[in-house]
Parts: sequence; C-alpha cells; structure tokens
Amino acid sequence: MSALQPLVGNPFDAKCMSTAIQTACPALPEASRISLVEYLLEDWRVHGRNLLSRGLWVLAVHRFGCWRYGIRWRPARWPFSALYKLLFLMVQILTNVEFPCEARVGRRLRIEHVGDIVISGDASFGDDVILRNGTTIGLKTTNRRGSPQLGNRVDIGAGAKLLGPIIIGDDAVIGANAVVLRDVPAGHLAVGVPARILRRQRETIVTEGESK
Repeated sequence: MSALQPLVGNPFDAKCMSTAIQTACPALPEASRISLVEYLLEDWRVHGRNLLSRGLWVLAVHRFGCWRYGIRWRPARWPFSALYKLLFLMVQILTNVEFPCEARVGRRLRIEHVGDIVISGDASFGDDVILRNGTTIGLKTTNRRGSPQLGNRVDIGAGAKLLGPIIIGDDAVIGANAVVLRDVPAGHLAVGVPARILRRQRETIVTEGESK
C-alpha cells in the first residue's frame, strides 16, 4: 500500500472521501474523482438496486474499510477501524465471504452469488468484473507472495480458483471450477484442472446461446 497522506477537512465530505480512496486504493486513475458515496451508489445499481443483496453488503464494507485508511491521525481513525472490523466479521459470518479492504477493487464489481469466496489482500480487480460463489483468488503457496491481478470485464465462474502472481487479461472468462495457475491473455477462456487456455470464439458462443 502506498504511503498515506493526511486527510484534511470534514471526513464525510465527498472531496475528502475521494482523497482517502485515492490514498488507500490507488489502483484506479479515476479514484481521485469519485467519492465513497458515488462508489456505493454505483455498486447499488450494479446489484440491481437491491439493498438486500449480500454481494452489495460485502462491497460496501470493503469500500468503507478502504476509505478509513485516508484518516491518518490514528486517534481519529480508531473508531472507524473498530467499526470496520466489526462489520467485516458480521459480513463474513452472514455471507461466508472473506474480502479484505486491502484488495484493490475497480468500479462496478458484481458479486452474483455469495458463499465460499476467499480473496487475498494483495489481489486486484479491474472494472466490471463478475465474481461468483466458491471462488478463491489468492496465494499459490504460503511461502510465496503474489496474488492474481485481474483486468477489466473478467467473468469468473463458480468454484474457480485463481492462484499465484498471475495476470488475467481484459475480457477473459474463467470457467466454473477451473484452477488457473498461469496468465490468461485478454479475450481468452480458461477451463479445466489445471486450466487450459483457449481462444474465445465470440460468434460461436453467441450462436450456441441463441440456438438453445
């Protein structure tokens, strides 16, 4: 994580929230222009405007945990950190999702189904990623650092395991229950155990879908 900068002004002001997000989660070049409230509203829309969506709960706690790092003065940050830890535990119990705020998350991440999801703190997600139940994104071995870095519009099937310091390119699709241990180029499909990398035939996929 990058060095923290002091948060100046009212911490609930949109501009200050943006500064905090940029400080703690620098993955997005746009982050400095987006407030915490705007992130939460966008996540709410992505999850069908459904406040009961447990995927939305997970993301809301993640965004809040990321934001509170922008408060550099520890005595002021402590109540927010305590609240984050409580919310993180509650969401973990209610959803069976472990998604620490240290993981870098882009915009419009959609968690379609919760349950048995484990995300490492050094993983990163681009924009418009789809995440499903049973997914693990993290370390390959305990003695080797490095977790997957996902591009934009990556679609992850249920039960998929993405392990190690690998890069998943834009528009890649990870098949259900695939175990991915190597890079997946942009626009490709990973299926099987261990995963095989296939070139996506977009026209064929559309035709097969329409023929059902």
